[in-house]
Amino acid sequence: MSIKSDHWIRRMAREARMIEPFEPGQVRADADGARIVSYGTSSYGYDVRCADEFKVFTNVHSTVVDPKAFDARSFVEVQGDRCIIPPNSFALARTVEYFRIPRDVLVICLGKSTYARCGIIVNVTPLEPEWEGHVTLEFSNTTPLPAVIYANEGVAQMLFIGGDEVCGTSYADRGGKYQGQTGVTLPRT
Repeated sequence: MSIKSDHWIRRMAREARMIEPFEPGQVRADADGARIVSYGTSSYGYDVRCADEFKVFTNVHSTVVDPKAFDARSFVEVQGDRCIIPPNSFALARTVEYFRIPRDVLVICLGKSTYARCGIIVNVTPLEPEWEGHVTLEFSNTTPLPAVIYANEGVAQMLFIGGDEVCGTSYADRGGKYQGQTGVTLPRT
């Protein structure tokens, strides 16, 4: 197994449409020159952006959080250039980028240190071989204060790990329940 480099990521984005839209470098400022949380290709990964659609957890209906019977009323939908997460709560979002993972690659999503240093944690999650879609991201605000997530800026890094051989059964082969997801996707069983 090996972690894939920026050269490999650029080649796969170009040849196999692995990441769309794709940024071949690191973007650190917006069109007006204002500093942003960076996104794009890094030395050994790709920093993804968060789209402008969010689902913020709320407990106004006093429901139980159950992954087998999730109540969609547990979220308030927010759309905009930023999302405020209440103290000790969480929000779901999705990546701007759409992924098509090769059959011999596993991707691991990790949070960016800029957010981690503010007490905002991105759930670590895998993107399995032959999975495709927008990645649903989960942001936990571990602080006693409201926290902000910025849309269209970097929020997490994807690490691409190449297998020594092609897997026997891919996510597509299993008919995975999150295959081809396009919006912020709630838990499914």
